[in-house]
Amino acid sequence: MSHYQSEPLPRHRTVGVDVGGVIVGGDAPVVVQSMTNTDTADVDSTVAQVAALHRAGSEIVRITVDRDESAAAVPKIRERLERLGIFVPLVGDFHYIGHKLLADHPACAEALAKYRINPGNVGFRDKRDRQFTDIVEIAIRHDKPVRIGVNWGSLDQELLTKLMDENHEAGAPLTARQVTREAIIQSALLSGELAEQVGLPRSRIILSAKVSQVQDLVAVYTELARRSDYALHLGLTEAGMGSKGIVASSASMGILLQQGIGDTIRISLTPEPGGDRTREVQVAQELLQTMGFRQFLPVVAACPGCGRTTSTVFQELAQTIEADLREHMPVWRDKYPGVEELKVAVMGCIVNGPGESKHADIGISLPGTGETPAAPVFIDGKKAATLRGANIAADFQAMVADYIEHRFGEGDERKAG
Repeated sequence: MSHYQSEPLPRHRTVGVDVGGVIVGGDAPVVVQSMTNTDTADVDSTVAQVAALHRAGSEIVRITVDRDESAAAVPKIRERLERLGIFVPLVGDFHYIGHKLLADHPACAEALAKYRINPGNVGFRDKRDRQFTDIVEIAIRHDKPVRIGVNWGSLDQELLTKLMDENHEAGAPLTARQVTREAIIQSALLSGELAEQVGLPRSRIILSAKVSQVQDLVAVYTELARRSDYALHLGLTEAGMGSKGIVASSASMGILLQQGIGDTIRISLTPEPGGDRTREVQVAQELLQTMGFRQFLPVVAACPGCGRTTSTVFQELAQTIEADLREHMPVWRDKYPGVEELKVAVMGCIVNGPGESKHADIGISLPGTGETPAAPVFIDGKKAATLRGANIAADFQAMVADYIEHRFGEGDERKAG
């Protein structure tokens, strides 16, 4: 009997949390979020980046609030975004002096949809619980949820030392790595319990426990899910740049999501110099869509190419179609309900081209090396046209747009029926 799990396991039951109108946990789908890398005090650049991240599909955006100038800018950012018609929830990322910033800037506390607290640096020694409590009390006053975000790189050293000492006294049955994992888990759970004792409902608490290694992330979140029903935010911190960061994030979060663990995710990619920050949103969407949890964009199937496909036409056309669909999706989601379910095929020769095209809603099989310079187009499994000449790409693009209009527009007879 095969042990292959073809369907994801049922979602780990967590308490749903309302983050500015976006539900995280409960029965809600997994939520995509991201974070700006602008100076929050620079209102113009922060508004521009939040808008770009939201247009790309980020359903929650986190911003750094590290000093008075950034705290003072938050309500201005919120106001500017709303004037643009953008109502994405903003999360304030607080470290060290969050309690003071929220107290000194009540307009900031009100404008944010959620506060992120790191129990490893909210305060030290006798100040830690007091300053943590201050933030929680402000959250209660403003009716805001809190994410308690433990991080491997800023772990509560007192807790870690205590657990290390206990492990040593017990004859060191655990490795240092296992004790560190346990410290991360306990830091999150104990902080959640403290927030509840202060008066913050469980339905206003999200936990995260970010580490930088795949196996550590899987182990920590598996145990967090076993021990609690708090909503969980997934993220591999310091994942890295380019393909390394994408692979590491996808491998770790893919395992957890398959186990039904995780209510919201962020792909923490280090951008290339001058790179597009929205790439992390695209990867998060692609991960959830590839695994079958959500559908964000039409699927464009394209062959990898081989010796039969020496022309680059099919590659260029597949790239153009995919970019065109992504660019138009923010408008098309409203104009054409269900358009994200569209399946397009752009194939490079007759070997698999006609078959893949028939399986798609609309597909084209371009001529490969030595083949007749003709490109059959299939719509809903039936051959609809044969394109020839220099304008094959433009003609097919027009057919895709026409198909979307007729199938997903108001005039679709299947909807009326």
